Amino acid sequence: MIARLMERDPDEHHRVATPLELFVDLASVIAIASAAAGLHHAIAEGHYAEGLLVFLITFFAIWLAWLNYTWFASAFDDGSLSFKLATFVFLSGSLVMAAGVTEFTHIHLIRVMVIGYVIMRLAMVYLWFAAARGSERYRKTCLRYGGSILAVQVYWVILGLVLWQWTVPMLGLFAIGAILELIIPFWSERAGMTPWHRHHIMERYGLLTIIVLGETLLSTSFALRETFDAGEVDLALILLAISAAIITFAMWWLYFTRDDSLQGREVWRVFTWGYGHIPVFGGAAAVGAGVAATIDMQTHHAHAPIAAGYWAMAIAVAVYLAGLTVAREIFNLTGMNRFILLAAALLALCTPLTPWPVESLALVLVAAAALRTVCASADPKALVSGH
Repeated sequence: MIARLMERDPDEHHRVATPLELFVDLASVIAIASAAAGLHHAIAEGHYAEGLLVFLITFFAIWLAWLNYTWFASAFDDGSLSFKLATFVFLSGSLVMAAGVTEFTHIHLIRVMVIGYVIMRLAMVYLWFAAARGSERYRKTCLRYGGSILAVQVYWVILGLVLWQWTVPMLGLFAIGAILELIIPFWSERAGMTPWHRHHIMERYGLLTIIVLGETLLSTSFALRETFDAGEVDLALILLAISAAIITFAMWWLYFTRDDSLQGREVWRVFTWGYGHIPVFGGAAAVGAGVAATIDMQTHHAHAPIAAGYWAMAIAVAVYLAGLTVAREIFNLTGMNRFILLAAALLALCTPLTPWPVESLALVLVAAAALRTVCASADPKALVSGH
């Protein structure tokens, strides 16, 4: 029996993330950490293209499931028992998917990940149908979501459990499935935009950003631990740890600006902002993997040259900055101010060519954060804020 879920007021005062949503974030970041760990080891062993491809596939699946749950909860989380139980099923799927990352990374079998992903998505199918029963106003939209997600899961089961092989044509079929998943919200919301809460959504995205950035801080602590465990001062590791910490702090500063990152509810704006966070989250997670790989190279626990670690960090930071440019800067700022972070991304890509790659990368980010802060303070569009 499908329960009934009622819509929330999109203008509700003092709407904040619930403990259950934070629980979902925790489970999601476990899966993200597994994906980042796979990328870390691939970089350290010199399997760059293969490691990147596995990371992109894994991260996309985790992010997409989290995204759909987050926007749904913002619109229809009524705190009922049925919503909580369905969320626990969603959480279980996330853990199964995290468990399958290692198998996918090492032997390229995707079956466990697909099982976990399908569990998560079937939980969402139930929730969308429950919202359709409880909300007359948004019934058509919810039915579109539920029916479309269910149909695409049939595609994933056939692809991942029956046909899967690590081949180029199969990766093409995966890309088709990914595109279908991304199209679902466009098609569904055409029947009527769901009543998500703007400040609640911004908070949810910000919380996941903090958690993902925490992965880089964890890698930084490993660098310090390596130094202390060695019983002697390793200046190179200490400088790496300090620079990685500064990079993380600057990335946090650049994300949590005074101006609201989502300054409207227009469809094109919302989808650009929502999907534009793919490189933001992915880049943040990859920075942690790059730091961890560089530590391995610095301590002679890797087969790849240390330059690979420098390039991994620089590219990940550039992706993060480019993502922020697309998701926020081009809408919130005017003139050349919109391209400050994009220019910083280009400079970040040059840092591996300098004598001090990680330190130079940290300097670029600090300079970008300072310049963006000064320029935004005088920008009329950036002053449109809900704070």
